Order: sequence, then structure tokens, then C-alpha cells
Amino acid sequence: MRRIAQIDRKTGETHVKLSLNIDGRGEYQNATGIAFFDHMLDLLARHAVLDLELHCQGDIEVDGHHTVEDCGIALGEAFLDALGNKEGIRRYGFAFDPRNPFTGEAYVPMDECLARCVIDFSGRPYLVWKGMDSMAYRILSPEEQNQDMSSRFRFGLAREFFQGFTNAAKCNLHLELLYGEEPHHVVEVLFKAFAKAVDFACSHDPRIQDQIPSTKGKL
Repeated sequence: MRRIAQIDRKTGETHVKLSLNIDGRGEYQNATGIAFFDHMLDLLARHAVLDLELHCQGDIEVDGHHTVEDCGIALGEAFLDALGNKEGIRRYGFAFDPRNPFTGEAYVPMDECLARCVIDFSGRPYLVWKGMDSMAYRILSPEEQNQDMSSRFRFGLAREFFQGFTNAAKCNLHLELLYGEEPHHVVEVLFKAFAKAVDFACSHDPRIQDQIPSTKGKL
């Protein structure tokens, strides 16, 4: 069965249209009006090896908050729909492949940054966000004095995206920055770690291909 979903979510603040193929090839076409956020969605698709097309018209003349949060919600809704009853999935995802004997922890590096991500498509939404408090108000902008508000991506918006995804996908998501300095790198390593965790959690375990990975029989 193809694990695909299409979402058309419209509010008084945003209109998000999204197509998702969990079993894709890492292809993407994303346009939200916030260039940095588009870049994060692109690398999410590439590193999670899923196909994602997301277009959002939002009130970015006010701020990027509604756009980023609602895109997270829409993506979470898409995963919830595409995964169906979650039969045969590994359920738990880590930002590394445990089959690799040279990797012992769920870590993803990027330059001076190191992040950890673990996800469980448990049906119970809960986000743990650690190690980022000191960066909450930093701006991602190479020339922020010469840019208007619509082109900025505040670091705190990353949490809004992941919170929206967690709530809508009904998953347990743990994201932790162990260390890092450059805000661009920090957000990017978080998205990459998230992508690898999602990729593994959604992959099929051939040993339980006709089973729900829970003693409850439902996720």
C-alpha cells in the first residue's frame, strides 16, 4: 500500500497545501515565502528520503510564526494519515542506523554542532526540547539590518514547527542540542537529525510486516 497523503489546510492566517510520499526518493518542491524555512523543508525531504511538496500562503508580513507553525501541523497531519494503522513500522526512530556497528548513539553532527533526536509514533503527542534556551531569541539572517521581517527566521520558530508536527502526528519527539554556536547550523542539524529519525521510524520491519508494533494492538 502506498503511504501517501494530501493536506489542504486553510485558516484565517495561512493556507497550506501539501503532498507527502513517505516511500519517496527525497524529492521536494517547497515554497513558504520564508527562504530559510524552505531550505529546512528541502533537507528534511532529502535526508528522510521522502517526497514532499508544500506550498503555503501566510501572513509573513506580520511574522513568520503562523506560517512555520501551520506547516508543522499540516506535515504532522500528513504523516498521521499516510501511516494509517502503522502496521509493520519500526515505530521508534533514532537519528542513526542501529545496524551500523560503528554508531552507538543517536547523534547527528554538523560542523561545530551536535544534535540528538529520538521519535516514537506512539499516538501520544509530547515534545521534549533541550539545550536550546540560550538561543531562543537569536535571528537567522546574514544581513538582518537590511532585511524585512518576512525574510527572517527567528530561532524560536523551529520549536513551533516541531511542536505543531508533534501535536498533529501524535508522536513523542525528543530533540536535544548537545552543543553548537551558529544559529543556521543549529537549526539545520536539528532538522537533519529529525529527518533521519523519521526515516527509520517509518521504515518497515520485515519481521512484523503484518503486526501493529504495540502490545495494545493499536497506535
